[in-house]
Amino acid sequence: MEVVVADLGGGVRVDVTDGEALREVLRPADVVLNTVGPFYRFGAGVLRAAIDTGTDYLDICDDWEPIGELMALDGAARAAGVRAVIGMGASPGVSNLLAALAVRELEVRELEVRELEARELEARELEARELEGREGGVREAGGVEEVYTAWPADGTAEAGAALVHWMRQISGRTAVVEGGEVVEVPPLRAVRLELPGGFAGTAYTVGHPEPVMFHGTFRPVASSTLMVASAWTIGFLEVLRRDIDAGRLTVEEAAAEVARPGLGRVLRGFGRRLAGKGSLPSFFAVARGGGGGGGGGRVAVTTLDHPWLMDDVAEATGLPLALGLVQLSGVEPGVYSPEAVIDAERFFRDLALHHPGVVVRTRVSSIGA
Repeated sequence: MEVVVADLGGGVRVDVTDGEALREVLRPADVVLNTVGPFYRFGAGVLRAAIDTGTDYLDICDDWEPIGELMALDGAARAAGVRAVIGMGASPGVSNLLAALAVRELEVRELEVRELEARELEARELEARELEGREGGVREAGGVEEVYTAWPADGTAEAGAALVHWMRQISGRTAVVEGGEVVEVPPLRAVRLELPGGFAGTAYTVGHPEPVMFHGTFRPVASSTLMVASAWTIGFLEVLRRDIDAGRLTVEEAAAEVARPGLGRVLRGFGRRLAGKGSLPSFFAVARGGGGGGGGGRVAVTTLDHPWLMDDVAEATGLPLALGLVQLSGVEPGVYSPEAVIDAERFFRDLALHHPGVVVRTRVSSIGA
């Protein structure tokens, strides 16, 4: 990488809040890979500068708050001929592509539902336009009901900005999809999961962009980002959440507490009786649906076995960002989330070239009517 950088040119210092200076730097560039956080403060400004200068764009945005603002720049990006993919890191990013593989397994069931509905309509001698005219088509009747992504929270005590980001996302309110709409609710809500392959346990909601992204692509009835962790870890995080929300801790102070837990909060965390992760995998996406409104359907879970992924935050986000760049030439102008334009199978093949130990597996089971 250092050799490539040396060949292309040296570093340039720029203040991303200085719009004129930022545009000057971007103007001669083909593409910008934006890793400047927090994205709820800086993400939209850098994307606007990229659009203004005709510079293609990818980022690793992991805040849910700016997703709507970023996606609202789609029209401007199309007009400028700029291709932009937001959230192309680990989560979101890799997690979105795991979800794409899981959702794909529901499509066979959706086709079965569509054929059944078509036969029923023909039997009633209804015109074909009545079937075509229903907003959302089959997805409304029996498409994607639930999509969850999940990542491991045990052993992720990274120093610095990553921990501050985490504390922000386990406190206050976060975006989820409920009833087919994006709503804001408190985090750390328990979600019990029983998955194909014998996986079962409880994970907990955390603020992240995936539900907001999926609302625009998969259009699920329900969606959340989840943490997989021991009951003790969740209990400790719940103590921190309550103290942050009550004003007893700032997110920076809470981040320091995670790095060096104080005895008092540790004991308070132990005092909470919470369900644990059971046999849930560490990093996965699960989708349920395809029932056609009459029961049945499928549940699919796609897992990523990754002895390396959460060990190094820089690599866990930077490598997916680079692999997303490899596919950018095939993307039409506009602003997209990863699952909308990145070929998941190609991505994971490319990922395995860099990390041969990575294993991606999808398991599917049918839900009884």
